Amino acid sequence: MTGKALILGIGNVLWADEGFGVRCVEELARTLSYGPEVQILDGGTQGLYLLPFLEEVDAMVVFDAVDYGLAPGTMKVVEGEEVPAFMGAKKMSLHQTGFQDVIATAQLMGCCPAEIVLIGCQPVELEDYGGGLRPATAARIPDAIAIARDWLAARGHHASAGQTRTDDLADASLRRENYEGNRPSETEACRTGDARFFPAEP
Repeated sequence: MTGKALILGIGNVLWADEGFGVRCVEELARTLSYGPEVQILDGGTQGLYLLPFLEEVDAMVVFDAVDYGLAPGTMKVVEGEEVPAFMGAKKMSLHQTGFQDVIATAQLMGCCPAEIVLIGCQPVELEDYGGGLRPATAARIPDAIAIARDWLAARGHHASAGQTRTDDLADASLRRENYEGNRPSETEACRTGDARFFPAEP
């Protein structure tokens, strides 16, 4: 198979392991070099705004945190028609509903990629606003990238060691190293609320 391919990471980096998909595309772009026929995109939580990107490609890789009901940190790969069902089986956030809509709309318009693979990881922790990936989730990033690399290679899109230059990732200040490394300590930033939410002592 030839044509164009899209490597898409979706999720919300503000909620710990919800950012798995976004962190995958960041690391993939940092470690693998693809030609112009392969686009690497941080899709965040954009929902239907992603539709034009699907219209332009024949194959698509999607990285995401997915609640498969498995042990935390477990990775599962789903392909083809099963992808929308898995993305909506047990929604963790609004972005999954949004991406289901993207695929359904693309199918109705007759412009959905012919081949889709979802590379998902069962999250360890979501309820940590401003937190980073948990170790068990972060440890699966290299495996996820390897699966994507091999899946694309089987379809004629080969990568070499290096970097893929793209303007379709988040600002450098939000990349994993900066975002997690510069998180304020608990003494600097209250992570459970502020004085407005705490009852006054009698």
